[in-house]
Amino acid sequence: MKIAILNPTFSKFSGIDRLIEQNLKKFKQEGHEVTIFCFEADITTNLAKVEVLGMPSSPTAQRLYRLFFFLFKNKINNIVNKLKGFDTVIAHLYPMTLVAAKAKKKFNIKYIYHDAGIAYPKLFRKLSERIYLRLFSYFSNKSIKSADEFIFISDFLRQELKNKIGVDGKVEYVPVDKKRFHKNVKPGNIIKKYNLTSPILLYVGRISPHKNVHGLIQSFNIVKKQFPSASLVIVGKPTIDSYKKELKALAPQGVTFTGFVPDEVLPYYYASCDLYVTASLWEGFDIPIVEAELCGKKTVSYDIGSHKEVVKDGILVKDLNPEALAREIMNTLEQKK
Repeated sequence: MKIAILNPTFSKFSGIDRLIEQNLKKFKQEGHEVTIFCFEADITTNLAKVEVLGMPSSPTAQRLYRLFFFLFKNKINNIVNKLKGFDTVIAHLYPMTLVAAKAKKKFNIKYIYHDAGIAYPKLFRKLSERIYLRLFSYFSNKSIKSADEFIFISDFLRQELKNKIGVDGKVEYVPVDKKRFHKNVKPGNIIKKYNLTSPILLYVGRISPHKNVHGLIQSFNIVKKQFPSASLVIVGKPTIDSYKKELKALAPQGVTFTGFVPDEVLPYYYASCDLYVTASLWEGFDIPIVEAELCGKKTVSYDIGSHKEVVKDGILVKDLNPEALAREIMNTLEQKK
């Protein structure tokens, strides 16, 4: 079977793209021929062809290009024509869902929408960000209604979309590589590299307002009063420069921002920590929680989104405030003594 996977990016910075990368292994084992169509890519793979379509270079222009892609009718038609002869198209995010819908109509290709969710606009501080996400969600919902099949990475997302537009489908949780993430992973030189002192808390993920990293730092400030030598390691790529600057100004001594960490060394970070923590206020899944727990680490997170499905060996905090999160972090650290 010829399968086309459509996503705006094929990048190591994105959880959706890591999901695509994992699914390629399954498609290869099943004998399918796969081509990935994306605007930009920095992942190389021998499991599929990757066709990079291109887009503007500046981040602002890229966001506008993706949001109003429906205006570029010639470009849409060119991509649609590339899909002739494919049996199935799997679209993960708008505006590629728009392309998939048109390919289905023109060539009668089976259209599967693989839903990784869209964060709530209200969690973003700037009005421009909230407007952008509202429009993005609106255009996305319009372009997925014609899909033949829906796959969700959590039941939380399944229920969300069912309530929004009345569609339903099956849940397929994100596969995590248990050969890389397991209890026998050693810390390597991570503690020495960053001069960390115990207890060591770890967060992995995008540095974005809906991930509430500022709230996590506020909780860490409280934890420091009881555990003065505590370290907080924040692993991830910032998505908004102004937010990154705010976090660095807010962070006390003991907070380390590592930036992006390659997948091959990420297990060593989990192995180095005493506790995995996140203050995220929206999650369609939450790959790092699964990775941390596979590495034998307890987790502390808010009881939001998909966390009831994802957390197996951790604490879910009902009250969504820094004091409540800090209290559970300190209680868990006390129990580890």
